[in-house]
Amino acid sequence: MESELICAMNISSIDVDGHLGSRSDLNVLCGGEAAATEANIGVAADTSLPIASLESVLCTEELQRRPSRAPDFEKENRALVKLASALADSPGTIFQTLALTIQEITQCDSAGLSLLTRDGKKPHVDGQRFYWPAICGMWNPHLGGGTPRNFGPCGDVLDQNRTLLFRHFERRYPYLIPVSPAAEECLLVPFYVEGKAVGTIWGIMHSDRRKFDAEDERIMGSLGKFASSAYQALAHIEDLKIQVAEREKAEAEVRQLASGLETKIRRLVEANVVGIVMFTLEGAITGANDAFLEMLQYTQEDLAAGHVRWRDLTPAEWRSSEGRPIAELKETGIFRPFEKEYIRKDGSRVPVLLGGTLFEQGGKEGVAFILDLSEQKRAERALRRSEAFLAEGQRLGQTGSYSWRVATGEITWSEQLYRIYELELGVPVTLELIRTRVHPEDLTLYEKMLEEAPRGGKDFEWQYRLMMPDHSIKYLQAVARATRDRDGQLEYIAAIQDVTARRLSEEARDKARSELAHVARVMSLGTLAASIAHEINQPLSGIMTNAGTCQRMLAATPPNIDGALETARRTIRDASRASEVITRLRALFNRKETATESVDLNDATREVIALSLSGLQRSGVLVRTELADDLPPVTGDRIQLQQVVLNLLRNASEAMSTVDDHPRQLVITTDRDGRDQVRVSVKDVGIGFEPQAADWLV
Repeated sequence: MESELICAMNISSIDVDGHLGSRSDLNVLCGGEAAATEANIGVAADTSLPIASLESVLCTEELQRRPSRAPDFEKENRALVKLASALADSPGTIFQTLALTIQEITQCDSAGLSLLTRDGKKPHVDGQRFYWPAICGMWNPHLGGGTPRNFGPCGDVLDQNRTLLFRHFERRYPYLIPVSPAAEECLLVPFYVEGKAVGTIWGIMHSDRRKFDAEDERIMGSLGKFASSAYQALAHIEDLKIQVAEREKAEAEVRQLASGLETKIRRLVEANVVGIVMFTLEGAITGANDAFLEMLQYTQEDLAAGHVRWRDLTPAEWRSSEGRPIAELKETGIFRPFEKEYIRKDGSRVPVLLGGTLFEQGGKEGVAFILDLSEQKRAERALRRSEAFLAEGQRLGQTGSYSWRVATGEITWSEQLYRIYELELGVPVTLELIRTRVHPEDLTLYEKMLEEAPRGGKDFEWQYRLMMPDHSIKYLQAVARATRDRDGQLEYIAAIQDVTARRLSEEARDKARSELAHVARVMSLGTLAASIAHEINQPLSGIMTNAGTCQRMLAATPPNIDGALETARRTIRDASRASEVITRLRALFNRKETATESVDLNDATREVIALSLSGLQRSGVLVRTELADDLPPVTGDRIQLQQVVLNLLRNASEAMSTVDDHPRQLVITTDRDGRDQVRVSVKDVGIGFEPQAADWLV
């Protein structure tokens, strides 16, 4: 009895690290043609059960690095003819023929086709699971099985819209663990219909006897294009059968298909699966199906009138490229598939892929298969635009990216990161090369990161400098995330931004702020000039008077020594007073960086009052102080603090300039505010502002 394998998965949640959520039910429903049974596989529903990340089971990038065998285009053309014959003889077996062809050409152990379905019977682009309509090789017993759309290798291929190569994918998709034999490698290629991905074609190696290469990817992609057309042909053929049955109900069976290659090709031409033409080496097109004519906007009438010739359809710049295929066709009877352009009837261009063969070796007539590559070219252009946008975004944002595989030391850099480090594009990057660039003072930080990275696998975020060849310095900010590569080895993915311009801007801003603060102090002190002059003139006048008195006392006969000594003491006192004023003034005028120190708020306030007192008194302002005795010292910049108090006194004095009906009085207080903080307050008797202005001021 033919068995059917259906894989179903119900996972209530999967967290961002790829582990199972609160519960998981993995089961395989196995049944035959007449009955079905259910068997649960013993996969623990433990929340700690690990599921490998997608990146850890992918090895797609290896395809281009692996040694690749040379293309066998003759074998490829025979495969296309075989598929065409299968489509003409028995459309229902086209997918199985495709699977057999893939297995034969790629020499894989198993091959097949996965299509999306909604009802479990018919293919549908919006399906929620894949079914396997064709399998050959070691997995043939699983014909009719499938995988989930939202958590399976085929779904990942459609999500990324590209070919993917998996290694041991059961590590990510544990419901495939019971499927025997296990897959060593699986190469999956998207399967498109009318520009939409509806499934995949795939090949599997169950051992390491050989690995897939770039030629496998190319040939599967080429066969996939034909399979896409065959998929549409099947639907058309089914519709045609229904129409024939309705029109010819009296007919019991369909006539036996005519034998012979030419008859089969003719039927394929009429099916319009792909563009097909009959041609002569002289340039004439003796026959073409509607698919080809619609591709070029011609009609059967145009063809019958001789208006469609393959030499005339080729643009001038592409004619030289036809020399090789024609020579190859004459020598071997076939020409390998190649890309070119045709000119449509309206003058526009259409990119195509074509391959063909002569009906007879040495003959002059043959058949060619033509595929419209417009959708593929649009997708390629979109991909190139996307890559260009990413590169331009990195350039504008001065941000580069790289990956570092810790085990192998392999480092991959983006183009922008080469620019940031000022290295020639494409130069192999090593940890030592990155170290000719790190600033000597930051090497310790860099080496510590290298030492810790392999041990913990933790994320990093750090800032460091580069010493460039011209001895200029760049400031960089880096963020690195630890992950696992396709082999489960530790890998770091990082983004590095050149923040030199921002750093220099911040330094310039800080310098400007310092300059402005200094200017503000000087401008504020300008308003105290009269008061300061008075404070200095008073002791200077006393010094002059005392000096004259002392001179007279010493000149008297006999000299008045005691009086002269007392006068000298008064002179010293006045000189000290002037010196103290100058010292305070110099401190306020001094331009220096912010200095944090322990400050007595009362002493700092008294010094400002002393400098301002004369000016306030001349303005008719009475000053009263209420300074608390138990204030603790505060931490800050003494000069900046005094600058604030000075501004408060000046503003308060100006606010009372229009007060005439009562004394102008300033009350300066210091106290605790109840929150383990100290406070200085300046109160005046000015007219204030209207209550409605308070909201605006806030």
